[in-house]
Amino acid sequence: MRRSFTSVGCAAVAVLVCALPSFAQDFTWRGQLSPGQTIEIKGVNGDIRATPSNTNEVEVTAAKSSRRSNPADVRIEVVPHAGGVTICAVYPDVAGQEPNRCEPGPGGHSHTKNNDVAVRFSVRVPSGVAFVGRTVNGGVEADAMQGDAEGYSVNGSVRLATSGLVRAGTVNGSIAASAGRVDWNDATSFKTVNGDITLTVPPVLNAELRAETVNGSIDSDFPVTVTGQFSPRRMRGTIGSGGQELSLSTVNGSIRLQKTR
Repeated sequence: MRRSFTSVGCAAVAVLVCALPSFAQDFTWRGQLSPGQTIEIKGVNGDIRATPSNTNEVEVTAAKSSRRSNPADVRIEVVPHAGGVTICAVYPDVAGQEPNRCEPGPGGHSHTKNNDVAVRFSVRVPSGVAFVGRTVNGGVEADAMQGDAEGYSVNGSVRLATSGLVRAGTVNGSIAASAGRVDWNDATSFKTVNGDITLTVPPVLNAELRAETVNGSIDSDFPVTVTGQFSPRRMRGTIGSGGQELSLSTVNGSIRLQKTR
């Protein structure tokens, strides 16, 4: 595994241009992961976008920009582990807060204060390698993945399409997820507060469905054997032969569960 950095500077004659906004060095990392391992990206401010790779290497690039803060103060950290590689945008520590650190999965810590540096990640993912993207202020997008895909944000939409399993969540944004497989081994949820949810799955689905919205509608391509009281904004029931729980939840938005066409 290797990583490389390329510095981008500003000529003296371009001081005014560089001030609005300012840019720091780009980041590039390349490495091989085995099928079943995961490339995980963790950001704070900025979008994350993944596309298929036509080689057997994962390639991650990042571009930093800001209007007030110093982009060079935000470092990109690479953490190899048994399950794959986690790459994080690590912001300067905040006084009185736990130090920021990069760790796989739900671990690690990232807190910012008065720092407007945006880090935009682009990821090329080989077939069989799983992708996970996590950010706070930004969208997560993965197109035509050939492995499991997950995307999570707070302020941003999540759009994923894969031949494998899919999981997604956000708070302020919509979710559009398309899965090639639905054999989740545990309960699976797709949740937002402000936004629509559209989940596209193969035409054979066995699940215990829980779908709920406050301001919106629920629509399913699949016949649902409803349990309990039926409501146009709350649906609980069995699809096919049942099985794992599939939960779709929003407050301000509509829900659509549709078959792959």
